[in-house]
Order: sequence, then C-alpha cells, then structure tokens
Amino acid sequence: MNPTYQQLKARLAEIADLHHAAALIGWDQQVYMPPAAAEEHGNMLGTLGKIAHEKFTSDETGKLLEELKRDLPHLDPDSEEYRLIKITAKDYDRATRVPAEFVVEQAQVTAIAHQAWAEARARSEFGLFQPHLEKILDLVRRYVTFFPPADHPYDTLLDNFEPGMKTAEVQAIFEALRPRQVELIRAIGERPQVEDSFLHLQYDEKTMWDFSVEVATAFGYDWKRGRQDPTVHPFCTSFGVNDVRITSRWVPDLPFALLFGTMHETGHALYEQGVGLQWNRTPVEGGASLGLHESQSRMWENLVGRSRPFWEYFYPKLQARFPSQLANVSLDQFYRTINKVQPSLIRVEADEATYNLHIMLRLEIEIAMLEGKVAVRDLPELWNAKMQDYLGLTPPNDALGVLQDVHWSGGMIGYFSTYALGNIISAQLWEKFNSTHPQLEDEMRSGDFSALLSWLRAEIHQYGRKYEPQELVQRVTGESINSAPYLRYLQKKYAEIYNL
Repeated sequence: MNPTYQQLKARLAEIADLHHAAALIGWDQQVYMPPAAAEEHGNMLGTLGKIAHEKFTSDETGKLLEELKRDLPHLDPDSEEYRLIKITAKDYDRATRVPAEFVVEQAQVTAIAHQAWAEARARSEFGLFQPHLEKILDLVRRYVTFFPPADHPYDTLLDNFEPGMKTAEVQAIFEALRPRQVELIRAIGERPQVEDSFLHLQYDEKTMWDFSVEVATAFGYDWKRGRQDPTVHPFCTSFGVNDVRITSRWVPDLPFALLFGTMHETGHALYEQGVGLQWNRTPVEGGASLGLHESQSRMWENLVGRSRPFWEYFYPKLQARFPSQLANVSLDQFYRTINKVQPSLIRVEADEATYNLHIMLRLEIEIAMLEGKVAVRDLPELWNAKMQDYLGLTPPNDALGVLQDVHWSGGMIGYFSTYALGNIISAQLWEKFNSTHPQLEDEMRSGDFSALLSWLRAEIHQYGRKYEPQELVQRVTGESINSAPYLRYLQKKYAEIYNL
C-alpha cells in the first residue's frame, strides 16, 4: 500500500484518539463530573482540542494530502483509499480556511451570547438577546466569505451538517411537505382528541429504566460496547466503534420521556456501533450527516417504537411492570395515546405530525436573516406570525416563542433542517425495507428486530461518512431525499388513529 497513505492514516488515527479523549471528558462532564470540576474539564477539553486542530491543520498534513490527491484520478472512486482522501481533504480545506483569530472571536461572542440568551429566556425579554444575536449574525456572514461563492450563502452553513446538500434542495423538500402536513394537522384538529391522563400518573423510575433497557437490548444495542447513564440532556456519544454510550433523562411529570428518549438514543448508537471497522480512527467514522443520523434515531423511536406491532409484543410486558397504572388501559387506547397529535409551542415536545413545521419555521427565519430580509429586532413578530400560520398557535411570550432554542446563541445557524430531514429519510428507508421484507410487522409482533437492524447495517451503518447523504439515500432507495414516503406514513397512521 502507498506509504504516503499509510502515513496519513497513522496521523489521522492519532488525531481521532485526541477527539475521542475529548469526547470522553465531555461525556463525564455531563454525566458524573463533580459540580466544582467544570474549570478543570474545560481546560482539558481546550488543550486536547487545540492539539488536535493544530495537528490536523499542520503543513505536514497538508503535504500528505497534496501528494495523495494527485493519485485520485487513478483510484476507484468507490474505494476506501479514494473516499478517505477525498473526505479528509475536504475537512482540511474547511478547517484551514477559517482564520484562528476568527475562531477566538466567535468563541468569545458566543460564550457571552449564551449567558445573555439564558437571562433573556428566563425574563422572556428578547431585547436582552437581540444585540448578541446581531453580532452572531455578523460573524456568520463573515464565515461564509471564507469559502468559495455558493449557489446560496446558506449552502456553506448547511454543508457543515448535511454535506453536499443545497439550500434549494431542502427548500423544495419542505415546500412539498408543508401544505400537506398543515392540512393533515387541521383535519386531526376537527376530530375528538385522545385522552392521555394515564401517561402522567406516577411511575417508578427504576422500573421504567429497566424496561427501557429491555427495549434497547431487543433493538440490538450491544452492551459489551456501550452503557446507559442518567443525565439532564439525553445524548449519544462515541469514542470508536467499540465504545458507544447513551444517556437518558427522568422527568417525573413525563415518565414515558425516558422510554422514548432511550429508543431515540439507541437508534443513534446502533448507527455508531455498525460503522465498518476499517473506518475506525479516521474522519470517516460516524454518520454520513446529522440528517442520516437523525433518521436512525427517529426510525427506532417512532416508526418502530410508536407502532402497533411493537406494542402488541411489549405492551403486556409494560402492563405487568405497571399494573396499577395500566391494568385498565387497552392496547388500542395506549397506542392512540402515545401517538396523540396536538400542536404545541415547544419544538422538543412536538409530536410526529407537527414536529417538522417547527423546523421549517426556523429554517425560513434563518435564511431570511442571512439574506437581510428580516432584521433581528423583528424576529419575535415574525416567529409568532409563522407559528399562527403553521400550527394555529401564538406564543404568549418570547420564552415560549423565539427564545426557546439554545442553538442561535452558540452560532449554530444552518443546523435545524437536519431534524426534519431525519424524519423524511427515516420514512424513505422504512418504505424501501418493507417493500422487500413484508414480514417486518409480524417479526415486530414477536419482538424480533434483527432483520431490520441487519439491513440498516448493510445499507447505511457500515459506510460511516463514505457517502454524502443524497448519494447514500439514492443508492439505498433509488431516489433522492423526498417527503412523499413520510407523508404516506403520516396519513395512513393518523387516518386510523383519528378516523379521518
């Protein structure tokens, strides 16, 4: 094998080790760190991040890549060597385009902005956050100028999270979905609502935790290569294929959030545990994009975990664990209740049918801000108008409206669409698998998810970042990312639940 390629892989492996070590410290920071240890953890993270960045953006890395890029025309475009060089070169180009002083300025601005956002949200006063968001928007516009002109300035931001995706593609996908989803929600709103009081009774935390472990195990989560711990903000993190960890949160007033949150994070973890070993300790490990990653978590949480066949197997087990709460609740009533549709002000509490509209609203506002079509000071009014238009709700204050998400305070503009893309892709993959494996529902009724996981491993997981999202979805389903399968899924499901 090419010795230069071997040198690059050895260098990338060391850089990956540094990132894994930082991720391990980050995991500890959110799970087990003593309250007074924040500064020490911050110092460790900063040092590791600096060393990794300097090692990756060094002239030595650049020289290796320049030499290897000359060989690309002679390599098979689908080969491991070609893809690793291509992806690393793109990451290197992106990392070296942004000046160090800009990175420092951005860190300083967002650190102050986060505190201002927290105060503004607590007091429900957007004006306290406005000047900070204006600075962040200026930084975002400057960031775009470091890169070659794109079809749309937002393309440069989107590419950080959905490689290769264009703003026009996302807009077209959402424009096809939005009117049909609004129509569905309005039709549901005219039907009698589902009664869900039994979901808010007192449930024992340890019992619910044990049940969630049983479900994650049935899905295929490998406990020899992972673990589950409690945290305030649930997440999945990976330090390599053989160490992929999940966390869950207990909310007494929302006891089933722990269960469905565990399903969600297990979906992410199954993806990470399924990445091919050849990509370990390289930039190709991990998911193809945030949207692809979200497609896995949403599939296991919703298409599997909120399906009737799943609960035909698991509901008797759940009833046995919680007899006083569920003994008189039928399977049909339980299934309808966990799939209740009710427009809400808060994105993270939204149901399947309304969630995407929260994302579309944010995407449209971000693009309008970047284009200069809306001033930051006018965001509360624009936000409220769109909420009323899409969901029939008007936030009573800024805390429940424009200030509810933390993302903008951290400069994360270009991120939101990945949540909805994950929903859309999950339905495309689901429809494709069911077309070739019609016995899936019967398998779920017996608690067997092995065929689904094996297919996802073969078609999605093993490749890591080898393919860009549109390319991967095209390879698997024969078509690019589109909303039609997701609409079919929603309409069929809720027509049954709400007798539409």
